Amino acid sequence: MALFEYFPNYVWNLSVSIALESGAQIGEIVDMCQPIRDAAAAGEDAGTLRFSEEWVRMADKLIGLADEDEACSRTLSAATKLERAALYLLSAERMQGHGHPGRVETFAKAQQAFGKAMDLGGTGVERIELAYGDSAFPALFFRAPGDGPKPAVVYCNGLDSSKELLYWSRLHLALARRGVSTLMVDQPGTGEALRLKGLPATPYSERWATPALEWLQAQPDVDPERIGMTGISLGGHYAPRAVAFEPRFAAGAVWGANHNWAEVQQKRLRREGENPVPHYWDHVKWVFGAHDMDDFFAKAADMTLNGVMEKIHVPFLVTHGEKDRQISVDYAHQSYDQLINSPLRKLKIFTDREGGVEHVGADNMAFGRDYIADWFAETLGGRTQAA
Repeated sequence: MALFEYFPNYVWNLSVSIALESGAQIGEIVDMCQPIRDAAAAGEDAGTLRFSEEWVRMADKLIGLADEDEACSRTLSAATKLERAALYLLSAERMQGHGHPGRVETFAKAQQAFGKAMDLGGTGVERIELAYGDSAFPALFFRAPGDGPKPAVVYCNGLDSSKELLYWSRLHLALARRGVSTLMVDQPGTGEALRLKGLPATPYSERWATPALEWLQAQPDVDPERIGMTGISLGGHYAPRAVAFEPRFAAGAVWGANHNWAEVQQKRLRREGENPVPHYWDHVKWVFGAHDMDDFFAKAADMTLNGVMEKIHVPFLVTHGEKDRQISVDYAHQSYDQLINSPLRKLKIFTDREGGVEHVGADNMAFGRDYIADWFAETLGGRTQAA
């Protein structure tokens, strides 16, 4: 199993693979990528404007086609086109540097397309706001079907993702089939929380995970004693940290271990390991609200789980791809080895036998999605067989 490598650089290939795993159509991918193949040779940063132009052009076409569907009362068809339009717009926006022309407008258009797709498509996804200090951050809630209070999971972003990408990972659907509801959050430092609210990332994820937990506890169809937490990519720091310092979480899991992200940044300075986005250093300074590199490294100094994993006293799952080019598989072993007080710990390394070997399974998310969903069903009291 391998990443779909259409371009000569990892960063562009990662974006294309994420889009494919998130519901892109291969023919549309080809139409967007063929005209910019030469631009990719100029480097992962230099050609990103061309990348954005082609992907936005495809999204605009889909929005126009969705308008035609809607005019004929074919709203379900319109919704599927709008979802893909939002995906392509967010993929384009994600590739641009902070402050680049058109980035704000592209994000706004993506949000509008996604929100309309949710409404027209009858997806059952509810948008909510979670209080955070004197501000708030948005989330998407998907309720598992059935009567009675059910378990639930808080699902958080990585460094450069958004609640929409969490939705497109389809973990919420896998969990719902197993009787578990999902709260997908744009926590500080990600998605709308960063772009529209100006909320920077913090190593101390319990500060925003606790409001998410308490919102779930207040829902009549959620069992307040059966709430877990998971995160993808840099969520491999945020989720364990939150579970360690918020004892009301009943279980946890990571989709990609991120045991010592502070150390990974030092390695990236030495060009060890791949970057997830172009314009990387400007991006991380923006995410953490840092003025310069020294300020960023100071703010990120506590982005390590050394001394944290030992504080987890509930079941916890660590997953990782054996060929992850961003975060070494060694960090998965470090996280697992330090889970000395978890009553039930599990380490799952995805190999070529099944797939999901790249960063957060960008080559094939199906195996990570099902494995994590089964874990929460088993530890929180859901089901792993059809009802």
